[in-house]
Amino acid sequence: MPKLFDVYMQAIKEGAEHGVTSADIRICLAHILKYSTQIEVLLHKDEQFDECYQPVFSHYLKQLEMGVPVEYVINEATFLGHKLYVDNTVLIPRMETEELVANISERILDYYDPRNYLVCADIGTGSGCIAIALKALFPNWVMLASDLSLSSLSIAKKNAEANGTKITFYDGPSLTPYIQNNIALDIIVSNPPYITDLSRVQSSVKNHEPSNALYLDPAHSVYEDVFRDIGKVKKNSLLVCLEIDDNLVDYLNGLMDKFLTPNYRYKKEYLKDLNGFVRFLFLFLE
Repeated sequence: MPKLFDVYMQAIKEGAEHGVTSADIRICLAHILKYSTQIEVLLHKDEQFDECYQPVFSHYLKQLEMGVPVEYVINEATFLGHKLYVDNTVLIPRMETEELVANISERILDYYDPRNYLVCADIGTGSGCIAIALKALFPNWVMLASDLSLSSLSIAKKNAEANGTKITFYDGPSLTPYIQNNIALDIIVSNPPYITDLSRVQSSVKNHEPSNALYLDPAHSVYEDVFRDIGKVKKNSLLVCLEIDDNLVDYLNGLMDKFLTPNYRYKKEYLKDLNGFVRFLFLFLE
């Protein structure tokens, strides 16, 4: 029986010509061997690698060589410490979206007492990562989540249950489910499709992640839907936290001028991500 380190090094050699990273190989091995972190692969490098694992590992390596993101290969992603099931019907959670949640947790006191029973809706929930993380941070909140994809909702429900978070799910686009159910909201959060420049998208994303969750369709923009219908879910004050692309500022300002400025008093703030790009829009309607 080969040692784990020998299997690992052979996989690095085989995957090198296809651009497979050593980190992705360690992630696959850790998943197969049920290690909690990829570093444990190196810590256990002298242990034997049971041959019963080889077919699964070979399959994983072949997918990596085809450019499949490692999260889809092992059907697992981590988001702020929460393990989530993912497949190619939902986006792989990104660090920028973790920053969105972090910004909400850091700034919520500017708007509300977070100990209150605030009603928060995650629009286009996908894997459920935002809703799950927020509910874990703020257990008193009434957490709602929606998506127009039934397959995404099935995954989000599965992830919420696995992470022990109580979330109520609705199917439908944008604010439609909340309007139909006469739900008044205190907070809206969303990471909607926002990419307009395909040249900035990595090939692994283009080829494997769901396009309807990536690319902005101006004719069916979640941003426009939310701004247009916001009065139908606003009872008192309302906080809106959106992930955006840095080239959408003029577009979003135009939508706010059209739908919000004539009807509401509001404050807006654009925030940068850790890479220095404008990535988030926080709106507070009084």
